[in-house]
Amino acid sequence: MTAAAEAGAADWTSNPSADATRSEQMIRLADELFEATRTLVPVAPLRDRVLDLTLDDAYMIQSRQLERHLAGGRILAGRKVGLTSPAMQRQLGVDSPDFGYFFADMVHHDDDAVPAGDFISPKVEPEFGFVLQETLQGPGVTLEQARAAIGAVYPAIEIIDSRIADWDIKLLDTVADNASCGAIAVGTTALPVSVEDLASVTCSLLIDGEVRETGTGDAVMGDPVAPLAWLANVLGEQGVALEAGQLILPGSFTRALPVVAGESATAHFGDLGSLTIRFI
Repeated sequence: MTAAAEAGAADWTSNPSADATRSEQMIRLADELFEATRTLVPVAPLRDRVLDLTLDDAYMIQSRQLERHLAGGRILAGRKVGLTSPAMQRQLGVDSPDFGYFFADMVHHDDDAVPAGDFISPKVEPEFGFVLQETLQGPGVTLEQARAAIGAVYPAIEIIDSRIADWDIKLLDTVADNASCGAIAVGTTALPVSVEDLASVTCSLLIDGEVRETGTGDAVMGDPVAPLAWLANVLGEQGVALEAGQLILPGSFTRALPVVAGESATAHFGDLGSLTIRFI
């Protein structure tokens, strides 16, 4: 940032209209990311462009985009939790998860052909997919209440993508960019597993049939249901509920791997089942 830009940014702290000016800047950044989602032309990291960008700012930017998408007629299908593994938290220098959302037109299923050209630089993560049978309204949601709200558990893959150029992200960048959500895939057959046993389930991520990563459910905040309770409570503080029928992805078993056209990705849960998608 130039000295002139730094001076202009510093004026926010003394200008009576500083709050309005900052809010307007968050809206501009949100609109910029909204356009990047449409055009697939990435933008520069936000953390380097705004003085003292906060987590609240980043979620304000994310929420502005959600409002625009909903106003345009898109249907909210569910939400995702990210940064739930110690490895990913260490990579970004954070100690808590983040969250984003996805729409019905972002959901793929078993053996779907997914156009790689719909993304800027896609990566895949193997996850559970929770379909809620009860609405969860925080704050105060317990782990037991979150477990009881899960109606079925499906194999899932999150396709993450970044509207920030070159995946040059830290926490504030990815939060503002809808937690780097690109799309998701979810199986059509539920996994025959008890919710109480999810932490001990093993899942492998295969690329073109080759095992590339393997993890267990306890890599997801110690218990894959814990992110669901966390999300319900964070959103509950904003007056937002997780509705019955929504799909929630609680976080990845493994690190994310890049994919390109011509490759397949599989989330393999052993004898419990699997999910494969193909990139074209």
